[in-house]
Amino acid sequence: MPRATLRTVALLLAAVLWLDAVAAFAQMTVDAPPSLSAAAQRVREVNLSGIAGALARAGLDLPDRVHVTLIPEDDPRARLTPEWIVGLASGRERVAIFPERVGSYPHDSLESVVRHEIAHLALSTRADGRALPRWFHEGVAVSVERGWGVGGQLRLWLAALRDPALSDLAHLFAADTQPDAAEAYLLATALVEDVRARHGAAVPGIIAARVGAGAPFDVAFRLDTGDTPEEAAARAWARYAQWPAWLPALTTTSALWAAVLALAFVAYAVRLRRRIRQRRQWDEEEGGDDAFDRL
Repeated sequence: MPRATLRTVALLLAAVLWLDAVAAFAQMTVDAPPSLSAAAQRVREVNLSGIAGALARAGLDLPDRVHVTLIPEDDPRARLTPEWIVGLASGRERVAIFPERVGSYPHDSLESVVRHEIAHLALSTRADGRALPRWFHEGVAVSVERGWGVGGQLRLWLAALRDPALSDLAHLFAADTQPDAAEAYLLATALVEDVRARHGAAVPGIIAARVGAGAPFDVAFRLDTGDTPEEAAARAWARYAQWPAWLPALTTTSALWAAVLALAFVAYAVRLRRRIRQRRQWDEEEGGDDAFDRL
């Protein structure tokens, strides 16, 4: 085997062993009522090695301790929290999750919620508890957790067509409605992923570290990207407002199947409409015959 290949294998093995060691060192505890015992077990089985690797690529570290509290819908804390909110991260180690709300964008599974909230903890830790913009927090968390699929690409295209400004994200996040929140998550993630593609995958951690050292966020962002956040947002979203930017997504297998299903639905709707029209015509003819008989 060539030396270069052996070196690559050795580095990959070392990385795997390091991630396993980091994940083993990290401690995750789960607090849940008996009614959520199954969900609690799923949280305990989340692969911390996977999230540790995703965080490392973003320039972040897996928190040493993570304490997850699962909250049922009949809990007063759930009634005081907007229904579209699935998880909340607090400080550097505490996470609250509402498992019965899992399913709306951007959280399609309980495991994805755990990964998302851990990313928030990692960002807060790297920033030494100093404030980061909501769009940066959420965009990095979704980018680290999973990004998006074809459906997200299409929704992002529709959102970008409105030519949003960075200030619009604050209003969307503050709207406390699921559609507005979903649009805010999509735009924030597109911005963060564009910045990572242009300036390196680890740039979120580098920016957060500058903030942790005392720099204002806008200053830290410009030092590491050369742009203001507003300039970066305009560039990122303008790309998605163009047809060619998301057209390749339509060539994937999942997109083709979605198109087939959509066409099948349209064909069924057309046939159903014809049947209804034909039935209505028969009823009118029968009604005319009855009227003639009565005369």
